[in-house]
Amino acid sequence: MCTLAIYFKVFDGYPVVIAANRDEFLARPALPPTTLAEHPHVVGGKDMRASGTWLGINEHGMVAGLLNRRVGEDGAADPALRSRGLLCLDALARRSARAAADFVARQDGAGYNPFNLLIASREAAFVAYNRGGKIELVELTPGFHLLTNLNLDDFECPRISRAWSRFAAIGAADDFKADPLAHRERLAAMLADHSTQLDPRSGRPNSLCLHLGEYGTRSSSLIYLGAAPGHVEHFFAAGPPCTTSYAPAPVPTGGM
Repeated sequence: MCTLAIYFKVFDGYPVVIAANRDEFLARPALPPTTLAEHPHVVGGKDMRASGTWLGINEHGMVAGLLNRRVGEDGAADPALRSRGLLCLDALARRSARAAADFVARQDGAGYNPFNLLIASREAAFVAYNRGGKIELVELTPGFHLLTNLNLDDFECPRISRAWSRFAAIGAADDFKADPLAHRERLAAMLADHSTQLDPRSGRPNSLCLHLGEYGTRSSSLIYLGAAPGHVEHFFAAGPPCTTSYAPAPVPTGGM
């Protein structure tokens, strides 16, 4: 399970602020943010097994983030289906969040394992749910939202029920609202949280920064889309945020 927090149209200077952890098997090879496509220019992490991405930014100022959705009781995905990360990359080829969301909604959900796909720009934001072989599109309202492997802001998820109010409080602080970029260490600290409220569905820990032997939090990202076109700030921790510092990461060139 991954975690993605988004502040959408909350801050005047930054219409989109995203804080995200990627949880994955530690042995699955991946690259840190790099150029994934040239036209349009897309930057994001690269999954070396299936060549897709879990989180990327394109030159038009759009972010797409993929979270695997819970798969039945046994949690087994079908390896024969097309990579969900490739669909995320397909979405990033579009010029706007709405065009990308409409494209994803037209795809055959039965061709992919279940997913949640966030698509956001300064103007609009959406989550595409693939569940039961059907893709459903939900448009985000302005405000703070939290996404894991269930629905947006779904308090059935223990990490959402525990973390939602804490993320919201960070965004409501006056100094953070005035300059969320200058206080990004608060988001980093949240993403490094090890509170281990157990998930009643599995009996396993459900912390934001997860360590479960061969599986856990592999990397972490902070993305700021500034109000001015072309203003994008991107920070990446190439390991669990509890032990890994964030460093400036590449951003796409072009319009943004």
